[in-house]
Amino acid sequence: MSTAQVIRAWRDPEYRSTLSSEQLASLPSHPAGLIELSDDQLASASGLNKVITILPPCTVWTFHNNVRCCPL
Repeated sequence: MSTAQVIRAWRDPEYRSTLSSEQLASLPSHPAGLIELSDDQLASASGLNKVITILPPCTVWTFHNNVRCCPL
């Protein structure tokens, strides 16, 4: 496969679905790494699994100062 075909296969799911099993096996892994994240990985990466503040005034203060002000 040419470099252009490899890049197109990485970017275009429709084009990738037209490739033979041999071509898919010879396709190098994407340099960006893992493309899809599980729900647990996504929540962990986004910080949504942690509560920083619970009171509205404290939340506003935290937003403006980027520091936690209330105990958890």
